[in-house]
Amino acid sequence: MSIPQIQIHQQPSILSIVAELGSYSIEQPRAEQTIRSAPAKLDIRQPVSTLEVDQKRAWKAYNGGPALEMNQQIYSQLSSLFLQGIARRMQEGHQMASIHIPGNTIANIKGKAWDRDDFVEFRGPASFDNVDIRFDLQKAEYQYVEGSLEIDVQVRRPEVEYTRGRLDIAVQQYAKVEITPPSFEQWMG
Repeated sequence: MSIPQIQIHQQPSILSIVAELGSYSIEQPRAEQTIRSAPAKLDIRQPVSTLEVDQKRAWKAYNGGPALEMNQQIYSQLSSLFLQGIARRMQEGHQMASIHIPGNTIANIKGKAWDRDDFVEFRGPASFDNVDIRFDLQKAEYQYVEGSLEIDVQVRRPEVEYTRGRLDIAVQQYAKVEITPPSFEQWMG
């Protein structure tokens, strides 16, 4: 004899879900920059250096120097030169007057060469150090002014926009439970 059984059938529910993701739109306006700069400055001043060459003593040694100085030199020495010439002539005259002393003849006193009398020396002494050179070197002057740089940035906030996605939920199949009792014939059977 068989035992009658209850049959239970279950049908699950089936949902249909269609989902699309949302989307973000992010925009950020460009930042504004303001840049101000001043260049650095370097001022250099170079005072004029001087070179002095003094050749007066060299020219004086060569040709007596400028005409005015040469004439003054001659004029200042002429009187003493004149007096020396007179003194020499006087001495020679005294020697000639003493003709009784041997060797005091005209030939011995003057000789065969009649020398010219000395003249005023109007030239300066010759020397390797007759030219004076003086160099006055001036140092350069520097002045530095530092430059500047200013940067001003205006930052813009980002603009965020969200668009929701789609969400569709539909029931394609409803859940159900089916219970089938045994047929009456199976009970009796």
